[in-house]
Amino acid sequence: MNVVGIVALAVLAAAALLTLVRLARGPGTLDRAMAVEVLVTTIVAGAGVAVAVWQYTTAVFVLLVLALLGFIGAVTAARLVEEREDMR
Repeated sequence: MNVVGIVALAVLAAAALLTLVRLARGPGTLDRAMAVEVLVTTIVAGAGVAVAVWQYTTAVFVLLVLALLGFIGAVTAARLVEEREDMR
């Protein structure tokens, strides 16, 4: 199981690096907001893999908080986009 976990973490790290590139190069605010949400989701997935592989049962609460922050960020980004469209 360790090999599978390490491979999964490597793939998630590559995804996080590509997301950071999109975050830096994103042409618009919405692209950058989506990149932040994808990055938070990737971090939650990586923490979930670490919890499963190394059996850190106390980190489940950290996963819950990160998932909640990702949800709040998504709702905030959606409201921001909605307000900007109303201004047009």
